[in-house]
Amino acid sequence: MSEAVIKEVNKLAAIATDMELSASMRTNAIKNMGDIGTREALLALLELAANERLNPSERKLALKQADRIIK
Repeated sequence: MSEAVIKEVNKLAAIATDMELSASMRTNAIKNMGDIGTREALLALLELAANERLNPSERKLALKQADRIIK
């Protein structure tokens, strides 16, 4: 796995959990992690789905993106 991909997943996860950013930016970060489709992205998405600080719709989207990776 490329170090660049891991760094990108970490950056997107940080954006997705930054509650000072707009909901659309957080949502786009979650979608982009789903598009990456790696094991690291899957794990990060599952962590987001379990994060109670996020909005329910963002948690549901993270779970949906994780499901896409699994399939």
